[in-house]
Amino acid sequence: QVQLVESGGGLVQAGDSLRLSCAASGRTFSDYSMGWFRQAPGKEREFVAAISRSAGTTIYKASVKGRFLISRDNTKNTMYLQMSSLKPEDTAAYHCAAALRPLPSSGARDYDHWGQGTQVTVSS
Repeated sequence: QVQLVESGGGLVQAGDSLRLSCAASGRTFSDYSMGWFRQAPGKEREFVAAISRSAGTTIYKASVKGRFLISRDNTKNTMYLQMSSLKPEDTAAYHCAAALRPLPSSGARDYDHWGQGTQVTVSS
């Protein structure tokens, strides 16, 4: 089992940047590929980005590619999402998730553990 806690959300203006963190505890962090998902009010949860166990492979939702950067530090048991050029449509609760598999996945059903989420609100 792994426990996940997100932090770093907040209220920002369009064009600003934020860095989200996902701290893991419990089972060995490097056993898991990791992902970020988000859910806006009244909308379905959607994939944002994911990273492999070793950080050698990353994948992104098309609309965030070039603006968001996913990374991880296995020595600190932490994953990050650096978000730049934020837009109002990025407003959502952001959740991190862990999958007991080597390569990243965009499918929510592949993830075994989820954090409670951190809210990101981008004003225009």
